[in-house]
Amino acid sequence: MSEITLQSPAKLNLYLKVINKRPDGFHNIVTLFERIDLFDDLSFCSKQNEGIKIFCDHPHVPIGPKNLVYKAAKMLKEDFKVKGGVEIRINKRIPVAAGLAGGSSNGATALMGLNKVWKLGLSREKLLPYARRLGSDVAFFLYNCSWGLGTSRGDEIEGLKLKAKLWHILVVPRIKIYSRDVYSRHKLQLTKRNDNVNILIRNLSNGNILGLGSLLSNDLEIDVVKICPKLLDLKEKLKSFNSLGVMVSGSGPSVFGVTATKKEAQEIAKSLSKRFSQVFVVRTL
Repeated sequence: MSEITLQSPAKLNLYLKVINKRPDGFHNIVTLFERIDLFDDLSFCSKQNEGIKIFCDHPHVPIGPKNLVYKAAKMLKEDFKVKGGVEIRINKRIPVAAGLAGGSSNGATALMGLNKVWKLGLSREKLLPYARRLGSDVAFFLYNCSWGLGTSRGDEIEGLKLKAKLWHILVVPRIKIYSRDVYSRHKLQLTKRNDNVNILIRNLSNGNILGLGSLLSNDLEIDVVKICPKLLDLKEKLKSFNSLGVMVSGSGPSVFGVTATKKEAQEIAKSLSKRFSQVFVVRTL
């Protein structure tokens, strides 16, 4: 029997441009991923019996075939004819359906964890096709990098070595919004002249965060706000604290602000915690 525990981090999108719709129904995008220090924990224990068992006490996390962790285990077990089974326990801290890719991160962490406990010896390149089958955001979490540029469906990843380590105030309203619903509403827009991910990357590479606010961009934000108009009030509230930039992450409803220091983020969190129950101070991992 082999047992390990791995951390499964969340992400923010500092940039998300929807390019066009693909023949497979997905969208081609350009996005800048940031890995943050908000984690779930996944524990893996190999078993002699054949079953795959998922344990999680979060009421909105499925523990059967709909869970990406379960799907990852089933794919690897079938393709590599693993004789034994596994028990996987998910300690959930990342809010569910919040634009933070908690489920996608869990799926990637499952691929890496099972690769170890089942002693498959697979490289990242061998795991990537499984990540892409699980979902568009999964591949990013196979890369050991703080920042990543995602293209195609967001599953073609270029790891970026950027100097910036950002502090954020992160607020997650208690409403679930699913990516498929947001993308189904989205109407393609013309690219704004100042809307360029390379300018954002250059600023982050130089450690220049003071002008970050005007460079943050999320094409899906308008669609998320139509689903939950109260997010506009939350954005304005965060801006009133003189955040360096405020935006919805991914398909929402999480809203984050960039702050210059940890102290500023903590002060904002203290104020917002009186009104919101899910407020986090997080940093680039």
